[in-house]
Order: sequence, then C-alpha cells, then structure tokens
Amino acid sequence: MGKNSKKQPQRNVKIQNKHNLIPEKQELKEKVDQLLKLSTSISQPTIIKKALDNHCELSSLIDKIKNLELQKSISDNGEGSRCTPEKLESFSKWLKANGAIFDGSSIAEFPGYDLGLKADIDIPYASLFIAVPRKLMMTVEGAKKTMLKKYVEKDQLLKNMPNVTLAIYLLVEKFKENSFYKPYIDILPKSYPTILYFSKEELEVLKGSPTLEVALRQIRSVARQYAYFHTLFSNNDDSVSRLLKPHFTYQEYCWAVSTVMTRQNMIPSDNGETKVSALIPLWDLCNHTNGMISTDYNPALNRSECLALRDFKKDEQLFIFYGPRTNAEFFIHNGFIPNNNEYDSYFVRLGISKCDPLRDKRTILLKKLDLENTQEFKLSKGENPINGKLLAFLRIFNMNEGQLDHWIKSNKPGDLEYIECALDVSLEKKSWTFLQTRLKLLLATYQTSLEQDKILLNESKLSHNTQLAINMRASEKEIIWWTLNWLEQHVRQ
Repeated sequence: MGKNSKKQPQRNVKIQNKHNLIPEKQELKEKVDQLLKLSTSISQPTIIKKALDNHCELSSLIDKIKNLELQKSISDNGEGSRCTPEKLESFSKWLKANGAIFDGSSIAEFPGYDLGLKADIDIPYASLFIAVPRKLMMTVEGAKKTMLKKYVEKDQLLKNMPNVTLAIYLLVEKFKENSFYKPYIDILPKSYPTILYFSKEELEVLKGSPTLEVALRQIRSVARQYAYFHTLFSNNDDSVSRLLKPHFTYQEYCWAVSTVMTRQNMIPSDNGETKVSALIPLWDLCNHTNGMISTDYNPALNRSECLALRDFKKDEQLFIFYGPRTNAEFFIHNGFIPNNNEYDSYFVRLGISKCDPLRDKRTILLKKLDLENTQEFKLSKGENPINGKLLAFLRIFNMNEGQLDHWIKSNKPGDLEYIECALDVSLEKKSWTFLQTRLKLLLATYQTSLEQDKILLNESKLSHNTQLAINMRASEKEIIWWTLNWLEQHVRQ
C-alpha cells in the first residue's frame, strides 16, 4: 500500500501533464464543428435582420476560433514586410529567370496603393510592357500536377469551385519546402481590405445597402469552407493533410481566399478548350484605372501579355483596367472602390404580388418580353438611368386589365421597352410615381443621408474599412438620387 500510495500521485501528475494541450485542441474541434453546422444547417436568411443575427453568431464563433489558433497564426505570419529590397529583388530575379518581360518598368511603392509598377522610361500607348509565361502562373490545372491531384479530382468542393482549389493550392505552396513560387508568395500582402477582414461593427455600417446581404453571404460561405477543410485535414493523414494541419487556420484561409479574390484572372486551359482560374505574378501588381481591357493571352508564345492602355511618362505608375464592374463588385471582390466608375450601377428588386388579381395576365405579358415575375433591374448614372426592361416592367406592373388585354394581343409588345412608346398619360405617370416611391423607401432604409455620408468621409479618425463601407453606401445613394431627379422631370411632363 505504501509503495502504491507514493507512486499514484506521480502517475496522476503525468496524466495531467500529458493531457494539458488536449482541452485546447478539443475546444477548437468543438468550435469548428459548431461553425460547420451553423454555416451549413440552413440557407442564408433572406430577411436582413435575421442574416445579421446569424452573422453575429458566426462572428462570435470565428473570434473564439481565431483566439485558439492565434499562436499558430503568429508563427506562420511573422515574416516581416513584403516590400523589403531583398524580397523585391528576389522576386524580380525569379521573374526574369523564368522568361517574364517587364523592360522599362520596375516594382515600387505608391502612396495609397502599396506596391505597383512604375514606368522607368516613357511607355507609349499600345506598347507591350508586361509578358508573363504560363510556367510562372498558378493555375487550377497546375494544382492537379501536385500533391493536390487526388483532392482536386475527388473532393466535390474543389471540383466544383476552381477559386477554392486555387486558394488551397496557394496554401500548399506557401507551407511546403522549396516552393517554386516562394519569391511570389513572399511579396503578396499579409492581409487585405476585403470584407473577410471587416469587424461586425464595420459591416453594420452597410445597413440598408443591398451589398450587405452579398457580403454576409460571402463571409458565411468562406466560414463554411474553412470549417470543412479544417475537419478534412484534421481527420486525414495524407501528404496534403500532414503539410497543412499545423498551419491551417481561419486567418490563413481568409488570406488565401482574399489573394485569389483580388488577383485571379481567367486564361485559356492547356488544351485551349475552356478557361481556367490563374494567379499571374507581376501582372497582378498593376492597379486599376478607368479605360479598356489591354491584357490578352498569346497562345503562340504561351504567355499573358499586357499593353499600355494610354501613354505613360517616366516615373508614372502603370495602371490597367480590371473590367466593367460595379462598385459593389469591386468592394466585395477587390477590397476597394474606384473613383468615377462609369460602370457603376444599383440593382433594385421588383416583383408581382401573389395576391394581385391580375397576376396571371401580367405574367403572360412579362413572358413575352423574357421577364420574370420577380427580377432585379439595373439603375445607372447615365443619360437614361432606367433601361428598357425596367421600363416595360413598370408599365406592365401598373396597367389595368384593359391595357393588359390590349398589349397581350399586340404583336409589338417590345414597344413597351421604349420611352417613346405611346401610352396613356395616366399610366406613364403612375409608373414613374411607383418607382419614385420605391426608391424613396429604399433611401429610408439607410441609417444616414448622402449628405451625412459625405461629411463622415472627411473625418480622419475612421478605420479604413469603415471609410470603405461608407463610400460604398454613398455611391448607391448617388445612383438612387440621380434616378429620382431624372424621374422628377418625367413626372412633371
């Protein structure tokens, strides 16, 4: 008894020490399980208040997970600045050694832009200033030639979502030894101004904005993907799981997803039959400006080529045009909002009530114009902010039975899409007034006015993300007010 009683406490101490870390790992597993269930159990709520409540619950879980993973994230991200001369020099040498062309330009820092490309000489319009060979790109097809091959071929999430495949591929290359892409990964941003890095308070600045619903859906989707992959890698012992298990955190996954969201481009597949997602080193350092698409893929030389979209003088920053996107698309996918975006638009959802006694006749006429009972319509800050489809929907929505019967029988229902279409004055006024009322109601859902937003944007104490969210909602209000002023003129006629 005496012998046993002396050893028993020592055995208990050993057991306790042995399991010291297990409660933390167990807690992380439980939180990830909860996150997976919460993000997949029900679809994203359509009522924004419920969606926000759901996000608060998700956000609370994510914060706990990030705290549990904090030490791991610190050890993985403690690599210093991406802009050191050594990293930039290594990146430039890597590019040139593998056939990239950027003669007459160099990588530089620009206020408000971080890294970009600087013209070292005058670069005339339409001249080639960047060429990136395919072997330097990270593509979904490239992922299939690595240890990810079986995952990409068998995992349904990776098979169906190429952008997710690219994000996991990026993490594999980040953490494996002697990655070919290390010089590129070293100069990527350590974090991004995308919605994945917004706090709850910063997101709530978007209350009233239709962009908030899109943002919440995106965050929910990424949370679900993270929880899925965390569980997958934790429960497996293949080469990919062994590599990523020690490093895979919510922060790391957000970084990889944001890198892909802000930088991916589409290039032809190896066989040229389809398009594949790709990260294109060097080219993705170019920042956006208004203009035209000046990048294309040269299949003969198997490289991406970019031409100057205008004349650039020596020491100027070299810009490219990212494409005709709305401010909301830039905000969600790129983490910024361009100035004077001529392609910006605001989408308003309109629908025919199921209780409308004339619903069936309205539906018949809508179908003649390839319109749905419920549909989103685009408003823009152009000479005619209302397009033909929206104009036709407004007229059909406000028609009486006799007018519906007339246009159902007409062999020219497409005339309803033209503002010059001869219609009863009362119907026209009713249509304009209906949209006016709807737009004013939409303005009322915002927490602030456009004037208040402009004042707030001049305050220097706001976080970058808060300023970005205010700018987003302000740009939406500008389109609504533009349309309201246009409608006011037509109602008076």
